[in-house]
Amino acid sequence: MTFADSAGVITPQTDASMTGTGSAPGTFGELLQGATAHNALDFLVTFPIDRGATAVFTADPGRTGVSVFPPHKHRARGLAELMLREYGCAGGGHLHLRGELPEGKGLASSSADLTATARAVADALGLRAGPETVEHFLRRIEPTDGVMYPGTVSYYHREVRLKESIGTLPPLTIVGVEEGGVVDTIEFNRQSKNFSRAERLEYEDLLARITHAVRGGDLAAVGEVATRSAVMNERLRPKRLLRRMIAISRDIDALGVAIAHSGTALGLLIDRSDPEHTRKAAEARTRAARLAGAATLYHSCRQPVS
Repeated sequence: MTFADSAGVITPQTDASMTGTGSAPGTFGELLQGATAHNALDFLVTFPIDRGATAVFTADPGRTGVSVFPPHKHRARGLAELMLREYGCAGGGHLHLRGELPEGKGLASSSADLTATARAVADALGLRAGPETVEHFLRRIEPTDGVMYPGTVSYYHREVRLKESIGTLPPLTIVGVEEGGVVDTIEFNRQSKNFSRAERLEYEDLLARITHAVRGGDLAAVGEVATRSAVMNERLRPKRLLRRMIAISRDIDALGVAIAHSGTALGLLIDRSDPEHTRKAAEARTRAARLAGAATLYHSCRQPVS
């Protein structure tokens, strides 16, 4: 079976052992997460960062099944085996994953692993896996959050389907903290959110605002929308540090706060072009670390929209 993407129809090469590589960024939670008013579908807006996952896959026609390292990456192994079956490739292979993202915190570690895996398997077979092809396979594995698409996108994560490509964020620094523990994002996304009509209308308005803000490079508006989305998420998954992180943001004149809506991470947003960036980032890191015990710097990913 073959698939077509933006590169056209692709045919696998399967006559020898081959090695391919792939990578994908994580996302610092979401800039916005809610549901649409017109069809009540859950959606999110991605916040790609400069940390992610890389994968190396070696196809082995003489092997049965795929081995994976680290061994607990069962979904990535399942994805590699699924791709080999659907491309009609005999044998198996070995998958090696390396990630920079903490697991279970809401930074898309699993989605980055799977997207990197899909790209590595395709590369090993002499193919190109465009975003739609990656999406086709991931839809069979788990809900995901759109990291296979470049730039910032709005995404139907439960359906595993692109809503709209939005654009590329200007450079941002995120001073991130996390509240401890882990969250099963898949289980969280299975739960009914029961948004009211008024909430869904507000989410539609926030989506329009952040789309306009990203395309116009208006980081102040991006921060406002992200903060409002974080506050609205409190009835679904409260964060004990949110109010104090918002207070720090106001005190140091940051842009606002972004969160992992289904995770444990919170981050202060600082414009990297701000003349006071160095001071603000240092103060934010000191105060956030005092609040949570540790703070980590991330940067938005300048992954251009193709």
